[in-house]
Amino acid sequence: MGDDILYWVLIAVMMVGVLGALLPGLPSAIFIVGAILVWGFVKGFAVVTIPLVVTLVVLLLSTGVELLATYWGVKKIGASHWSQIGSIVGLFAGIFGLLPALPFGGPLIGILLGPIIGAFVGEFLYRKDLELSARLQLSLKVCIGIVVGSLIGNIIKTILTLGAVITFIIVTWPSLST
Repeated sequence: MGDDILYWVLIAVMMVGVLGALLPGLPSAIFIVGAILVWGFVKGFAVVTIPLVVTLVVLLLSTGVELLATYWGVKKIGASHWSQIGSIVGLFAGIFGLLPALPFGGPLIGILLGPIIGAFVGEFLYRKDLELSARLQLSLKVCIGIVVGSLIGNIIKTILTLGAVITFIIVTWPSLST
């Protein structure tokens, strides 16, 4: 009976990981891989070999998809390399809390807003040849491209991680009754 309870707790932990794939700033991979490893220690790693390999492949794919979707969103808008560099700098500034302190959210808000603010600043600085209103409009378009690309990437990442959890359930379900 103890294995049954553990199994469902691990499934719940994996579902938190799926939510983490959708919501930026929340860990996803560590929850899913960790739950698979725990089940491997309990039931033997022969039971979790396929789900573990599928999950690792999914995590690599989802990271690539997320980066490509954001890149595609920015390129579709016509952003410069300065906005991409600004986005990366903004991400690190948000992660390490180098953005101005916010009364709520802390690093999570920094991770969400950092790339957007960085891309805006980068694009705004690059487009010196445009008048102020055109610079602002183009910089805002770049921000929208980042948000749309990130959302698409997160949705695809969520679908992939959900597939990893479903694979785990399909492969390990028979081992639950033994």
